[in-house]
Amino acid sequence: MDQPSGRSFMQVLCEKYSPENFPYRRGPGMGVHVPATPQGSPMKDRLNLPSVLVLNSCGITCAGDEKEIAAFCAHVSELDLSDNKLEDWHEVSKIVSNVPQLEFLNLSSNPLNLSVLERTCAGSFSGVRKLVLNNSKASWETVHTILQELPDLEELFLCLNDYETVSCPSICCPSLKLLHITDNNLQDWTEIRKLGVMFPSLDTLVLANNHLNAIEEPDDSLARLFPNLRSISLHKAGLQSWEDIDKLNSFPKLEEVRLLGIPLLQPYTTEERRKLVIARLPSVSKLNGSVVTDGEREDSERFFIRYYVDVPQEEVPFRYHELVTKYGKLEPLAEVDLRPQSSAKVEVHFNDQVEEMTIRLDQTVAELKKQLKTLVQLPTSNMLLYYFDHEAPFGPEEMKHSSRALHSFGIRDGDKIFVESKTK
Repeated sequence: MDQPSGRSFMQVLCEKYSPENFPYRRGPGMGVHVPATPQGSPMKDRLNLPSVLVLNSCGITCAGDEKEIAAFCAHVSELDLSDNKLEDWHEVSKIVSNVPQLEFLNLSSNPLNLSVLERTCAGSFSGVRKLVLNNSKASWETVHTILQELPDLEELFLCLNDYETVSCPSICCPSLKLLHITDNNLQDWTEIRKLGVMFPSLDTLVLANNHLNAIEEPDDSLARLFPNLRSISLHKAGLQSWEDIDKLNSFPKLEEVRLLGIPLLQPYTTEERRKLVIARLPSVSKLNGSVVTDGEREDSERFFIRYYVDVPQEEVPFRYHELVTKYGKLEPLAEVDLRPQSSAKVEVHFNDQVEEMTIRLDQTVAELKKQLKTLVQLPTSNMLLYYFDHEAPFGPEEMKHSSRALHSFGIRDGDKIFVESKTK
């Protein structure tokens, strides 16, 4: 059912967390807070509030009574206001300024691009450590204002905001450790490098679904731009060159990489993709969410040598020579067909006659007798078969059981089948 428009934060809070809808519960993590309210408050003794408030998709457009917010939300540390109708930063500020313990704030999918965020309003966010602005279409000017007023901001989410460029502020934000900026349209590396300037302490950078076309930066410059980067996601980037993968080695602390869905890797098999990437990134310990073990790394590096062993020298990557120094020049592995043999060429001996013939090994002894009936001129009921392995030290083995499959005897090319008559 659609929520009515023009609802306040306090109105929704009262409805959702009233004792009828959110009764007191005991147990670990289930504690609620029943604050003392101002005298005469219409909500006195009515609300049971947890420290994590989820008020998404409730049609909220404004704050409501600020005194009531302050009375009931003094202990709240996380607030999800995503997918509401908040379009005025002043209303957001009225809410946040009365939640003094707030550390996590989700404002995704609110039309906040319709108003300008002033620094006086942004100051009310100063205690927030994790801020989510996905699909809010927040301008870079708004982001800059937030960064100036949030000295302890550690995680920022700016996905689905239609960014095609990045605008650098006059000052950087040294506190930020994680940036999610997926599903935008940041195709040019000249825009991505600005993120390194803005966030020098960045630990995790998630750039999935941005169609980044190349990493165009000198190796020494990359190390200076992202000196603390430990994890990067380039899922569905537009990378088409192995040189772009090699560039990742320039990030001095990089340990984790996600590279699914990039054009460069599409022609390769699943095994080739993983092994070739692991071999090129010696410092990466996790690829596409899976840990790279020491055994897998060695297998991948040896695979890499064999993969390029017959490639013309001018096309061999530099990493190949490094690995040859480590392992030596390895020959390609012999191809061994482990599939069971489907037929065998055997000698059929009957009386003094010898006939060479090919028999199917998926048939039974009874079916073989039928195949031999015309050759030896005996009815199957009067036929005795013996199998002789030409490499075995034992004598012939009688093939007694009619339903037994021939492959279970281990018959190979060159073996012998002896046929005798029961009435001989």
